[in-house]
Amino acid sequence: MKLAAKFRLGLAGKLAICVIASTAAFFALFGIMNVRMARIDSEALVKQSADRLANIMLRSTRYAMLEDDRKALTNIIQELGSEPGIQRIRVMNEHGRVTLSTDAREVGSAVEKPNGTDAVQIFRDARGQRVLAVIRTVPNSPTCSEAACHVHPASQHILGAIDADLSLAQVDAQMAQHQAALRWFLAATIVFGCLAAVAFMWVFVYRPVKELIRGTHRVADGDLEYRLPVRSDDELGDLARSFNKMTAEVADVQAHIEEQVRRKTAELERVHKTLLSSEKMASIGKLAATVAHEINNPLFGILTYARLVLRELLKHEIPGRDDLAEQLQTIERESKRCGELVKNLLTFSRQAPSNREPNDLNTVVQRAVLLVKHKLEMQNIELAQTFAADLPPVECDGNQMQQVVLVLMVNASEAMPKGGRLEVETGFDGASDQEFVRVKDTGCGIPDDVLPRIFDPFFTTKEDQNRTGLGLAVAHSIVEQHAGEISVRSARGEGTEFMVRLPAALAVASAIGSRAGSAR
Repeated sequence: MKLAAKFRLGLAGKLAICVIASTAAFFALFGIMNVRMARIDSEALVKQSADRLANIMLRSTRYAMLEDDRKALTNIIQELGSEPGIQRIRVMNEHGRVTLSTDAREVGSAVEKPNGTDAVQIFRDARGQRVLAVIRTVPNSPTCSEAACHVHPASQHILGAIDADLSLAQVDAQMAQHQAALRWFLAATIVFGCLAAVAFMWVFVYRPVKELIRGTHRVADGDLEYRLPVRSDDELGDLARSFNKMTAEVADVQAHIEEQVRRKTAELERVHKTLLSSEKMASIGKLAATVAHEINNPLFGILTYARLVLRELLKHEIPGRDDLAEQLQTIERESKRCGELVKNLLTFSRQAPSNREPNDLNTVVQRAVLLVKHKLEMQNIELAQTFAADLPPVECDGNQMQQVVLVLMVNASEAMPKGGRLEVETGFDGASDQEFVRVKDTGCGIPDDVLPRIFDPFFTTKEDQNRTGLGLAVAHSIVEQHAGEISVRSARGEGTEFMVRLPAALAVASAIGSRAGSAR
Protein backbone atom coordinates (compact mmCIF):
# COMPACT_ATOMS: atom_id res chain seq x y z
CA MET A 1 0.00 0.00 0.00
CA LYS A 2 2.82 2.42 0.89
CA LEU A 3 4.65 1.52 -2.34
CA ALA A 4 1.49 2.17 -4.35
CA ALA A 5 1.03 5.50 -2.61
CA LYS A 6 4.69 6.40 -3.25
CA PHE A 7 4.44 5.69 -6.98
CA ARG A 8 0.94 7.12 -7.39
CA LEU A 9 0.49 8.55 -10.87
CA GLY A 10 -0.87 12.06 -10.66
CA LEU A 11 -3.10 13.98 -13.02
CA ALA A 12 -0.15 15.67 -14.74
CA GLY A 13 1.55 12.29 -15.26
CA LYS A 14 -1.58 10.79 -16.77
CA LEU A 15 -2.01 13.83 -19.00
CA ALA A 16 1.68 13.65 -20.03
CA ILE A 17 1.40 9.94 -20.92
CA CYS A 18 -1.78 10.62 -22.89
CA VAL A 19 -0.19 13.53 -24.78
CA ILE A 20 3.04 11.60 -25.47
CA ALA A 21 1.17 8.50 -26.66
CA SER A 22 -1.20 10.51 -28.84
CA THR A 23 1.68 12.58 -30.25
CA ALA A 24 3.74 9.49 -31.03
CA ALA A 25 0.75 7.74 -32.60
CA PHE A 26 -0.10 10.81 -34.68
CA PHE A 27 3.44 11.32 -35.98
CA ALA A 28 3.86 7.57 -36.62
CA LEU A 29 0.65 7.48 -38.63
CA PHE A 30 1.73 10.66 -40.36
CA GLY A 31 5.08 9.08 -41.24
CA ILE A 32 3.51 5.88 -42.57
CA MET A 33 1.05 7.81 -44.70
CA ASN A 34 3.82 10.13 -45.92
CA VAL A 35 6.05 7.20 -46.92
CA ARG A 36 3.17 5.46 -48.65
CA MET A 37 2.17 8.59 -50.52
CA ALA A 38 5.79 9.26 -51.48
CA ARG A 39 6.12 5.70 -52.80
CA ILE A 40 2.89 6.02 -54.77
CA ASP A 41 3.96 9.40 -56.16
CA SER A 42 7.40 8.05 -57.10
CA GLU A 43 5.93 5.00 -58.84
CA ALA A 44 3.45 7.25 -60.63
CA LEU A 45 6.31 9.44 -61.85
CA VAL A 46 8.20 6.36 -63.02
CA LYS A 47 5.11 5.09 -64.80
CA GLN A 48 4.67 8.45 -66.48
CA SER A 49 8.34 8.37 -67.52
CA ALA A 50 7.92 4.83 -68.84
CA ASP A 51 4.81 5.87 -70.74
CA ARG A 52 6.69 8.80 -72.28
CA LEU A 53 9.57 6.46 -73.13
CA ALA A 54 7.16 4.09 -74.89
CA ASN A 55 5.69 6.97 -76.85
CA ILE A 56 9.17 8.16 -77.76
CA MET A 57 10.10 4.66 -78.91
CA LEU A 58 6.96 4.43 -81.06
CA ARG A 59 7.60 7.77 -82.67
CA SER A 60 11.33 7.23 -83.12
CA THR A 61 10.87 3.77 -84.65
CA ARG A 62 7.84 4.59 -86.78
CA TYR A 63 9.77 5.72 -89.82
CA ALA A 64 12.15 2.78 -89.63
CA MET A 65 9.19 0.40 -89.40
CA LEU A 66 7.48 1.99 -92.41
CA GLU A 67 10.69 1.68 -94.43
CA ASP A 68 11.28 -1.82 -92.98
CA ASP A 69 14.81 -0.68 -92.13
CA ARG A 70 15.73 -3.28 -89.50
CA LYS A 71 19.27 -2.05 -89.12
CA ALA A 72 18.13 1.47 -88.24
CA LEU A 73 15.45 0.06 -86.00
CA THR A 74 18.02 -2.07 -84.16
CA ASN A 75 20.30 0.92 -83.69
CA ILE A 76 17.46 2.99 -82.30
CA ILE A 77 16.47 0.28 -79.79
CA GLN A 78 20.09 -0.23 -78.74
CA GLU A 79 20.61 3.50 -78.23
CA LEU A 80 17.44 3.82 -76.17
CA GLY A 81 18.27 0.71 -74.17
CA SER A 82 21.65 2.10 -73.20
CA GLU A 83 19.99 4.86 -71.17
CA PRO A 84 20.49 4.51 -67.37
CA GLY A 85 17.59 2.75 -65.68
CA ILE A 86 16.42 0.92 -68.84
CA GLN A 87 17.09 -2.77 -68.49
CA ARG A 88 15.58 -4.04 -71.69
CA ILE A 89 13.65 -3.03 -74.83
CA ARG A 90 12.16 -5.52 -77.21
CA VAL A 91 9.80 -5.50 -80.22
CA MET A 92 7.27 -8.30 -80.73
CA ASN A 93 5.14 -9.11 -83.80
CA GLU A 94 1.44 -9.77 -83.78
CA HIS A 95 2.09 -13.42 -82.86
CA GLY A 96 4.11 -12.61 -79.76
CA ARG A 97 7.51 -13.50 -81.14
CA VAL A 98 10.46 -11.25 -80.37
CA THR A 99 11.77 -9.71 -83.53
CA LEU A 100 14.16 -7.12 -82.03
CA SER A 101 15.67 -6.81 -78.53
CA THR A 102 18.52 -5.17 -76.68
CA ASP A 103 19.25 -8.71 -75.49
CA ALA A 104 20.17 -10.62 -78.70
CA ARG A 105 19.47 -13.96 -77.00
CA GLU A 106 15.75 -13.24 -76.91
CA VAL A 107 15.39 -12.63 -80.69
CA GLY A 108 13.10 -15.29 -82.17
CA SER A 109 11.74 -16.46 -78.85
CA ALA A 110 8.01 -16.48 -78.30
CA VAL A 111 6.36 -14.49 -75.49
CA GLU A 112 2.81 -13.58 -74.66
CA LYS A 113 0.76 -12.57 -77.66
CA PRO A 114 -0.28 -8.89 -77.65
CA ASN A 115 -3.97 -8.55 -76.81
CA GLY A 116 -4.36 -5.02 -78.12
CA THR A 117 -4.22 -3.22 -74.75
CA ASP A 118 -1.40 -1.26 -73.17
CA ALA A 119 -0.21 -2.51 -69.79
CA VAL A 120 2.05 -1.34 -66.97
CA GLN A 121 3.14 -3.77 -64.27
CA ILE A 122 5.82 -4.10 -61.60
CA PHE A 123 7.66 -7.35 -60.90
CA ARG A 124 10.95 -8.56 -59.47
CA ASP A 125 13.70 -9.88 -61.70
CA ALA A 126 16.06 -12.78 -61.02
CA ARG A 127 18.24 -10.58 -58.75
CA GLY A 128 15.23 -9.63 -56.64
CA GLN A 129 15.10 -6.04 -57.83
CA ARG A 130 11.86 -4.38 -58.71
CA VAL A 131 11.27 -3.72 -62.40
CA LEU A 132 8.58 -1.65 -64.09
CA ALA A 133 7.38 -3.20 -67.38
CA VAL A 134 5.54 -1.06 -69.98
CA ILE A 135 3.89 -2.76 -72.91
CA ARG A 136 2.69 -0.48 -75.70
CA THR A 137 0.88 -2.05 -78.66
CA VAL A 138 1.61 -0.94 -82.27
CA PRO A 139 -1.76 -0.41 -83.95
CA ASN A 140 -2.30 -0.76 -87.72
CA SER A 141 -2.74 2.51 -89.57
CA PRO A 142 -3.44 3.44 -93.21
CA THR A 143 0.18 4.31 -93.73
CA CYS A 144 1.16 0.82 -92.64
CA SER A 145 -1.51 -1.03 -94.64
CA GLU A 146 -0.73 0.99 -97.81
CA ALA A 147 3.08 0.86 -97.58
CA ALA A 148 4.79 -0.90 -100.50
CA CYS A 149 7.51 -2.45 -98.35
CA HIS A 150 5.37 -4.77 -96.29
CA VAL A 151 1.69 -4.67 -96.81
CA HIS A 152 -0.57 -5.47 -93.84
CA PRO A 153 -4.23 -5.94 -94.50
CA ALA A 154 -6.50 -3.24 -93.18
CA SER A 155 -8.42 -5.84 -91.19
CA GLN A 156 -5.39 -6.48 -88.98
CA HIS A 157 -5.65 -4.10 -86.01
CA ILE A 158 -2.49 -4.93 -84.09
CA LEU A 159 0.86 -5.14 -85.80
CA GLY A 160 2.86 -5.94 -82.66
CA ALA A 161 4.04 -4.45 -79.37
CA ILE A 162 7.00 -2.69 -77.78
CA ASP A 163 8.00 -3.91 -74.29
CA ALA A 164 10.30 -1.74 -72.14
CA ASP A 165 11.59 -2.78 -68.68
CA LEU A 166 12.72 0.02 -66.37
CA SER A 167 14.66 -0.69 -63.22
CA LEU A 168 13.18 0.71 -59.95
CA ALA A 169 16.41 0.21 -57.99
CA GLN A 170 17.22 3.91 -57.98
CA VAL A 171 13.66 4.76 -56.97
CA ASP A 172 13.81 2.18 -54.17
CA ALA A 173 17.16 3.56 -53.00
CA GLN A 174 15.77 7.09 -52.93
CA MET A 175 12.70 5.83 -51.08
CA ALA A 176 14.91 4.04 -48.55
CA GLN A 177 16.88 7.24 -47.98
CA HIS A 178 13.65 9.18 -47.73
CA GLN A 179 12.24 6.69 -45.24
CA ALA A 180 15.39 6.81 -43.13
CA ALA A 181 15.38 10.61 -43.11
CA LEU A 182 11.67 10.60 -42.33
CA ARG A 183 12.19 8.16 -39.44
CA TRP A 184 14.86 10.40 -37.92
CA PHE A 185 12.69 13.42 -38.47
CA LEU A 186 9.68 11.71 -36.89
CA ALA A 187 11.77 10.51 -33.94
CA ALA A 188 13.18 14.00 -33.37
CA THR A 189 9.71 15.53 -33.81
CA ILE A 190 8.16 13.06 -31.36
CA VAL A 191 10.90 13.69 -28.78
CA PHE A 192 10.71 17.47 -29.20
CA GLY A 193 6.91 17.45 -29.15
CA CYS A 194 6.83 15.27 -26.04
CA LEU A 195 9.38 17.45 -24.27
CA ALA A 196 7.46 20.57 -25.24
CA ALA A 197 4.20 18.99 -24.06
CA VAL A 198 5.79 17.88 -20.76
CA ALA A 199 7.32 21.34 -20.23
CA PHE A 200 3.99 23.00 -21.03
CA MET A 201 2.09 20.73 -18.64
CA TRP A 202 4.73 21.20 -15.95
CA VAL A 203 4.53 24.99 -16.13
CA PHE A 204 0.83 25.51 -16.83
CA VAL A 205 -0.79 22.42 -15.28
CA TYR A 206 1.38 20.51 -12.82
CA ARG A 207 2.79 23.49 -10.89
CA PRO A 208 -0.57 25.30 -10.45
CA VAL A 209 -2.31 22.05 -9.46
CA LYS A 210 0.53 21.26 -7.04
CA GLU A 211 0.23 24.74 -5.51
CA LEU A 212 -3.53 24.26 -5.23
CA ILE A 213 -3.05 20.91 -3.47
CA ARG A 214 -0.46 22.44 -1.13
CA GLY A 215 -2.84 25.33 -0.44
CA THR A 216 -5.77 23.01 0.35
CA HIS A 217 -3.57 21.03 2.75
CA ARG A 218 -2.42 24.20 4.53
CA VAL A 219 -5.97 25.52 4.77
CA ALA A 220 -7.13 22.13 6.02
CA ASP A 221 -4.42 22.35 8.69
CA GLY A 222 -5.85 25.68 9.84
CA ASP A 223 -3.66 28.21 7.99
CA LEU A 224 -6.43 30.46 6.68
CA GLU A 225 -3.95 33.26 5.90
CA TYR A 226 -2.39 31.27 3.02
CA ARG A 227 -3.08 32.58 -0.49
CA LEU A 228 -2.33 31.01 -3.86
CA PRO A 229 -0.24 32.99 -6.37
CA VAL A 230 -2.30 33.94 -9.43
CA ARG A 231 -0.02 33.35 -12.42
CA SER A 232 -2.45 33.43 -15.36
CA ASP A 233 -5.85 34.61 -16.56
CA ASP A 234 -7.05 31.16 -17.63
CA GLU A 235 -9.21 28.63 -15.79
CA LEU A 236 -6.42 27.78 -13.33
CA GLY A 237 -6.01 31.49 -12.57
CA ASP A 238 -9.76 31.74 -11.97
CA LEU A 239 -9.51 28.68 -9.74
CA ALA A 240 -6.68 30.28 -7.73
CA ARG A 241 -8.66 33.50 -7.34
CA SER A 242 -11.75 31.55 -6.29
CA PHE A 243 -9.66 29.58 -3.80
CA ASN A 244 -8.24 32.79 -2.31
CA LYS A 245 -11.71 34.33 -2.11
CA MET A 246 -13.12 31.19 -0.49
CA THR A 247 -10.25 31.05 2.02
CA ALA A 248 -10.75 34.73 2.91
CA GLU A 249 -14.48 34.17 3.38
CA VAL A 250 -13.82 31.09 5.52
CA ALA A 251 -11.35 33.13 7.60
CA ASP A 252 -13.95 35.87 8.04
CA VAL A 253 -16.61 33.32 8.99
CA GLN A 254 -14.24 31.63 11.42
CA ALA A 255 -13.29 34.98 12.96
CA HIS A 256 -16.98 35.84 13.25
CA ILE A 257 -17.72 32.45 14.80
CA GLU A 258 -14.83 32.81 17.22
CA GLU A 259 -16.08 36.26 18.15
CA GLN A 260 -19.58 34.86 18.63
CA VAL A 261 -18.17 32.02 20.73
CA ARG A 262 -16.17 34.47 22.85
CA ARG A 263 -19.20 36.70 23.30
CA LYS A 264 -21.50 33.78 24.09
CA THR A 265 -18.90 32.35 26.46
CA ALA A 266 -18.65 35.68 28.26
CA GLU A 267 -22.43 35.89 28.34
CA LEU A 268 -22.68 32.35 29.70
CA GLU A 269 -20.09 33.17 32.33
CA ARG A 270 -22.04 36.29 33.26
CA VAL A 271 -25.30 34.32 33.37
CA HIS A 272 -23.58 31.63 35.40
CA LYS A 273 -22.32 34.21 37.86
CA THR A 274 -25.77 35.79 37.96
CA LEU A 275 -27.35 32.39 38.64
CA LEU A 276 -24.84 31.71 41.38
CA SER A 277 -25.50 35.16 42.82
CA SER A 278 -29.25 34.62 42.52
CA GLU A 279 -29.00 31.27 44.26
CA LYS A 280 -26.88 32.84 46.96
CA MET A 281 -29.29 35.75 47.25
CA ALA A 282 -32.23 33.38 47.39
CA SER A 283 -30.61 31.35 50.17
CA ILE A 284 -29.67 34.47 52.10
CA GLY A 285 -33.14 35.91 51.45
CA LYS A 286 -34.82 32.84 52.91
CA LEU A 287 -32.55 33.05 55.93
CA ALA A 288 -33.18 36.79 56.25
CA ALA A 289 -36.94 36.30 55.97
CA THR A 290 -36.87 33.61 58.62
CA VAL A 291 -34.73 35.72 60.96
CA ALA A 292 -36.86 38.82 60.35
CA HIS A 293 -40.07 37.00 61.15
CA GLU A 294 -38.57 35.42 64.24
CA ILE A 295 -37.21 38.67 65.74
CA ASN A 296 -39.86 41.07 64.51
CA ASN A 297 -42.44 40.20 67.22
CA PRO A 298 -39.92 40.20 70.12
CA LEU A 299 -38.55 43.55 68.93
CA PHE A 300 -42.04 44.97 68.76
CA GLY A 301 -42.66 43.74 72.30
CA ILE A 302 -39.41 45.21 73.58
CA LEU A 303 -40.20 48.56 71.94
CA THR A 304 -43.73 48.60 73.32
CA TYR A 305 -42.80 47.72 76.88
CA ALA A 306 -39.88 50.17 76.83
CA ARG A 307 -42.28 52.94 75.85
CA LEU A 308 -44.78 51.88 78.56
CA VAL A 309 -42.12 51.74 81.25
CA LEU A 310 -40.73 55.10 80.16
CA ARG A 311 -44.20 56.64 80.29
CA GLU A 312 -44.88 55.28 83.81
CA LEU A 313 -41.41 56.24 84.97
CA LEU A 314 -41.93 59.84 83.93
CA LYS A 315 -45.10 59.99 86.10
CA HIS A 316 -43.24 59.29 89.34
CA GLU A 317 -40.46 61.07 91.11
CA ILE A 318 -37.98 58.44 92.14
CA PRO A 319 -34.23 58.55 92.68
CA GLY A 320 -32.25 57.93 89.48
CA ARG A 321 -35.27 58.53 87.27
CA ASP A 322 -33.33 60.48 84.68
CA ASP A 323 -30.71 57.74 84.29
CA LEU A 324 -33.42 55.11 83.97
CA ALA A 325 -35.28 57.26 81.43
CA GLU A 326 -32.13 57.68 79.37
CA GLN A 327 -31.56 53.94 79.40
CA LEU A 328 -35.13 53.27 78.34
CA GLN A 329 -34.77 55.81 75.53
CA THR A 330 -31.63 53.99 74.42
CA ILE A 331 -33.59 50.72 74.43
CA GLU A 332 -36.34 52.41 72.38
CA ARG A 333 -33.88 53.92 69.89
CA GLU A 334 -31.97 50.67 69.35
CA SER A 335 -35.23 48.75 69.06
CA LYS A 336 -36.31 51.13 66.30
CA ARG A 337 -32.96 50.62 64.55
CA CYS A 338 -33.43 46.88 64.80
CA GLY A 339 -36.91 47.37 63.35
CA GLU A 340 -35.47 49.23 60.37
CA LEU A 341 -32.97 46.38 59.92
CA VAL A 342 -35.82 43.88 60.00
CA LYS A 343 -37.70 46.01 57.47
CA ASN A 344 -34.67 45.98 55.15
CA LEU A 345 -34.32 42.24 55.58
CA LEU A 346 -37.95 41.76 54.61
CA THR A 347 -37.47 44.02 51.60
CA PHE A 348 -34.33 42.14 50.57
CA SER A 349 -36.09 38.79 50.91
CA ARG A 350 -39.07 40.12 48.89
CA GLN A 351 -41.44 39.39 51.71
CA ALA A 352 -42.57 43.01 52.03
CA PRO A 353 -45.76 43.87 50.12
CA SER A 354 -45.26 45.68 46.80
CA ASN A 355 -47.76 48.14 45.34
CA ARG A 356 -47.04 48.33 41.60
CA GLU A 357 -48.70 50.80 39.31
CA PRO A 358 -47.70 53.00 36.34
CA ASN A 359 -45.36 55.72 37.59
CA ASP A 360 -43.48 58.58 36.01
CA LEU A 361 -39.79 57.72 36.43
CA ASN A 362 -38.82 61.40 36.44
CA THR A 363 -41.16 62.07 39.39
CA VAL A 364 -39.76 59.12 41.34
CA VAL A 365 -36.17 60.31 40.79
CA GLN A 366 -37.05 63.91 41.65
CA ARG A 367 -38.56 62.83 45.00
CA ALA A 368 -35.32 61.00 45.82
CA VAL A 369 -33.28 64.07 44.82
CA LEU A 370 -35.29 66.29 47.17
CA LEU A 371 -34.51 63.98 50.10
CA VAL A 372 -30.75 64.09 49.53
CA LYS A 373 -30.35 67.57 48.02
CA HIS A 374 -29.65 69.27 51.37
CA LYS A 375 -26.96 66.71 52.18
CA LEU A 376 -25.30 67.32 48.81
CA GLU A 377 -25.23 71.07 49.38
CA MET A 378 -23.64 70.63 52.79
CA GLN A 379 -20.89 68.45 51.25
CA ASN A 380 -20.30 70.98 48.44
CA ILE A 381 -21.34 68.44 45.78
CA GLU A 382 -22.48 69.80 42.41
CA LEU A 383 -25.72 68.13 41.28
CA ALA A 384 -26.37 67.80 37.53
CA GLN A 385 -29.87 66.59 36.62
CA THR A 386 -30.91 65.51 33.13
CA PHE A 387 -34.49 64.27 32.78
CA ALA A 388 -35.73 62.95 29.45
CA ALA A 389 -39.01 64.40 28.24
CA ASP A 390 -42.10 62.36 27.37
CA LEU A 391 -40.99 59.19 29.13
CA PRO A 392 -43.57 56.40 28.97
CA PRO A 393 -44.84 55.25 32.37
CA VAL A 394 -43.00 52.44 34.10
CA GLU A 395 -44.82 49.70 36.05
CA CYS A 396 -43.21 49.77 39.50
CA ASP A 397 -43.61 50.43 43.21
CA GLY A 398 -42.79 54.13 43.42
CA ASN A 399 -41.60 54.02 47.03
CA GLN A 400 -39.29 51.04 46.41
CA MET A 401 -37.78 52.60 43.27
CA GLN A 402 -37.35 55.86 45.19
CA GLN A 403 -35.46 53.86 47.81
CA VAL A 404 -33.18 52.40 45.08
CA VAL A 405 -32.33 55.85 43.69
CA LEU A 406 -31.86 57.23 47.19
CA VAL A 407 -29.42 54.43 48.10
CA LEU A 408 -27.37 55.10 44.96
CA MET A 409 -27.25 58.86 45.55
CA VAL A 410 -26.36 58.51 49.25
CA ASN A 411 -23.55 56.08 48.41
CA ALA A 412 -22.31 58.50 45.73
CA SER A 413 -22.30 61.40 48.20
CA GLU A 414 -20.40 59.34 50.77
CA ALA A 415 -17.79 58.54 48.07
CA MET A 416 -17.16 62.33 47.71
CA PRO A 417 -16.58 63.59 51.30
CA LYS A 418 -14.59 66.57 49.98
CA GLY A 419 -17.03 67.53 47.28
CA GLY A 420 -17.36 66.61 43.63
CA ARG A 421 -19.97 66.23 40.92
CA LEU A 422 -23.02 63.97 40.94
CA GLU A 423 -24.90 63.35 37.68
CA VAL A 424 -28.44 61.98 37.68
CA GLU A 425 -29.99 61.19 34.29
CA THR A 426 -33.12 59.47 33.04
CA GLY A 427 -33.81 58.22 29.53
CA PHE A 428 -35.53 55.70 27.28
CA ASP A 429 -33.88 53.00 25.13
CA GLY A 430 -36.24 52.31 22.23
CA ALA A 431 -34.28 49.27 21.03
CA SER A 432 -34.94 47.37 24.28
CA ASP A 433 -38.10 49.23 25.41
CA GLN A 434 -36.38 50.05 28.70
CA GLU A 435 -36.18 53.21 30.77
CA PHE A 436 -32.98 53.89 32.67
CA VAL A 437 -31.66 55.92 35.58
CA ARG A 438 -27.95 56.76 35.55
CA VAL A 439 -26.20 57.90 38.75
CA LYS A 440 -22.56 58.90 38.27
CA ASP A 441 -20.12 60.41 40.76
CA THR A 442 -16.53 61.66 40.63
CA GLY A 443 -15.53 59.98 43.86
CA CYS A 444 -12.68 57.65 44.72
CA GLY A 445 -14.10 54.70 42.77
CA ILE A 446 -14.45 51.06 43.77
CA PRO A 447 -11.41 48.74 43.86
CA ASP A 448 -11.41 45.84 41.38
CA ASP A 449 -11.33 43.23 44.13
CA VAL A 450 -14.35 44.81 45.86
CA LEU A 451 -16.48 45.48 42.75
CA PRO A 452 -17.82 41.89 42.33
CA ARG A 453 -19.09 41.84 45.94
CA ILE A 454 -20.86 45.19 46.28
CA PHE A 455 -24.33 43.63 45.91
CA ASP A 456 -23.66 40.93 48.52
CA PRO A 457 -25.79 41.28 51.67
CA PHE A 458 -24.04 42.58 54.80
CA PHE A 459 -20.92 43.44 52.77
CA THR A 460 -19.55 46.92 53.48
CA THR A 461 -16.20 48.67 53.38
CA LYS A 462 -17.34 51.56 55.60
CA GLU A 463 -15.95 51.77 59.11
CA ASP A 464 -19.19 53.01 60.71
CA GLN A 465 -20.41 50.20 62.99
CA ASN A 466 -24.02 51.23 62.43
CA ARG A 467 -23.74 50.26 58.74
CA THR A 468 -25.62 47.04 57.88
CA GLY A 469 -24.28 46.46 54.35
CA LEU A 470 -27.81 45.92 53.02
CA GLY A 471 -28.28 49.11 50.98
CA LEU A 472 -27.04 47.91 47.57
CA ALA A 473 -28.26 44.38 48.25
CA VAL A 474 -31.77 45.69 48.87
CA ALA A 475 -31.56 47.93 45.78
CA HIS A 476 -30.42 44.95 43.68
CA SER A 477 -33.28 42.85 45.06
CA ILE A 478 -35.87 45.54 44.32
CA VAL A 479 -34.65 46.01 40.74
CA GLU A 480 -34.67 42.26 40.07
CA GLN A 481 -38.17 42.07 41.58
CA HIS A 482 -39.24 44.62 38.94
CA ALA A 483 -37.69 42.50 36.11
CA GLY A 484 -35.03 45.13 35.65
CA GLU A 485 -31.23 45.27 35.57
CA ILE A 486 -28.71 47.13 37.69
CA SER A 487 -25.09 47.42 36.59
CA VAL A 488 -22.02 49.26 37.81
CA ARG A 489 -18.91 50.60 36.12
CA SER A 490 -16.07 52.00 38.17
CA ALA A 491 -12.35 52.73 38.07
CA ARG A 492 -10.13 53.58 40.98
CA GLY A 493 -9.78 57.36 41.22
CA GLU A 494 -12.21 58.04 38.35
CA GLY A 495 -15.58 57.65 40.05
CA THR A 496 -18.46 55.21 39.79
CA GLU A 497 -21.49 54.94 37.54
CA PHE A 498 -24.63 52.92 38.35
CA MET A 499 -27.21 52.15 35.67
CA VAL A 500 -30.72 50.95 36.56
CA ARG A 501 -32.87 49.67 33.68
CA LEU A 502 -36.60 48.99 33.99
CA PRO A 503 -39.07 47.74 31.36
CA ALA A 504 -41.55 50.38 30.24
CA ALA A 505 -45.20 49.78 31.09
CA LEU A 506 -46.08 49.50 27.36
CA ALA A 507 -43.45 46.78 26.83
CA VAL A 508 -44.75 44.86 29.85
CA ALA A 509 -48.34 45.10 28.62
CA SER A 510 -47.29 43.98 25.13
CA ALA A 511 -45.40 41.00 26.54
CA ILE A 512 -48.37 40.03 28.71
CA GLY A 513 -50.72 40.37 25.74
CA SER A 514 -48.52 38.24 23.48
CA ARG A 515 -48.29 35.53 26.11
CA ALA A 516 -52.07 35.60 26.57
CA GLY A 517 -52.60 35.40 22.80
CA SER A 518 -50.24 32.45 22.45
CA ALA A 519 -51.99 30.71 25.37
CA ARG A 520 -55.30 31.03 23.55
